[in-house]
Formats: sequence, structure tokens, C-alpha cells
Amino acid sequence: MPEAAPLAILGRITSINVRKVTWTADLIGLSYRTEVWGLPHRDPREAEFLKLNPNAQVPVILDDGFVLWESGAIIRYLARKHRSGLWPGDFRERALVDQWVTWQGTELNPQWGYAVQALLRKNPAYTDRARIEDSIARWGAAMRILEAHLRQAGDFVANGRLSLADIVIALSSHRWFSTPFDKPDLPAVKAHYKMLKATPEGAKYLSAETP
Repeated sequence: MPEAAPLAILGRITSINVRKVTWTADLIGLSYRTEVWGLPHRDPREAEFLKLNPNAQVPVILDDGFVLWESGAIIRYLARKHRSGLWPGDFRERALVDQWVTWQGTELNPQWGYAVQALLRKNPAYTDRARIEDSIARWGAAMRILEAHLRQAGDFVANGRLSLADIVIALSSHRWFSTPFDKPDLPAVKAHYKMLKATPEGAKYLSAETP
């Protein structure tokens, strides 16, 4: 029987969503190869990539002929396939992890778009001060929700132990702390971020080179 091809992760490590996937794969202990896609490298709008993901977005995985896109779906797939405790077996515990993974992608991350482009990326198309301040205000409001939750939850986002929720939240916190503007004091968020950053995987994915 032919040996299965190694997992392939397509994207660029500067993408927060690609880092969700590679961090998850590292924690599970998977062997994988990476293929760089995404501007300013290989344009995901090329026909070769669009056949895999018509949205022209990274990451995409190729797992022995199986193609999957959307980072949240990918990390759940990998954790479930390899029976990883990062996505719990108990349906209520799993739902809590899903709650925060979904919240990170739909409620937290969209708020920072304009501010990150203006203040971190220094994109000359993003100079509207009112829109920057609005983005910062909405971002800060979401981060205060996270702060209040972590004060109650303790060290981890869900169920008192490491899960997919901690990976995605730590990556979002990294972007928060990496973007230069005056921030409110969020001690529980900072403690969670420092705890994850102190791990070998966290040190790799929460670095100054990958804001």
C-alpha cells in the first residue's frame, strides 16, 4: 500500500490564520511541509491556487488528497483526526472551545482591520484618523470582553486546560500588543499571552517577526 503524502500547509507564516494551523500541527506533533502562498510572494489569485480555494485566501491544507480551507475548520479537522485534546471529546467542552474560536474570527479580528493597516502595516491608503480611532475603540471593546472572561476563567480560555481557543486568542493578543497605540491595562489578557508566549510553540509564533 503506498505511503500517504505528508500534510501540506499552503500560506505564509506572516498570516495569523496560517499560524493557527502550523501551531496546532506542531502541538499535535504532525509532520508537514509548507508551501509559500500569499502576497508579496505567490499570488493566491493564480489559477493553480484558485482550484484549491476559490476565495484566494490562505491557509489551505492538502491531506492525502483532501483539500480544506478556512483556518477554523482546518484546526478542528486536525485536532479531531488525530484525537488531540486541543478539541475536547465532550460535546459541551468542545462547544465552549468552538465558541471562543468562532468569536475570535467573527467578533474580535474584524475590529482591528483599519488600525492594523494604518499603525502596524503603515499602509499609505489608511490615514483617516477618525477611522483609525473607530477601529481602535471597537477593538478595545472586544478586548475588554476577553479580559472579563479571562479574569473568571483563569489561566486558559476554556475548560481549564490548553485548547484551540488558547492558540487563536494568543495570536490575536499578539497583534494587539504589537500594534503601536495607547492601550488600556488588561492584566488577565497579558497574563494569558505571556503564558502562551513562554511555551516553545508560542515563542515561535508570537515573535516580533510575525506581528
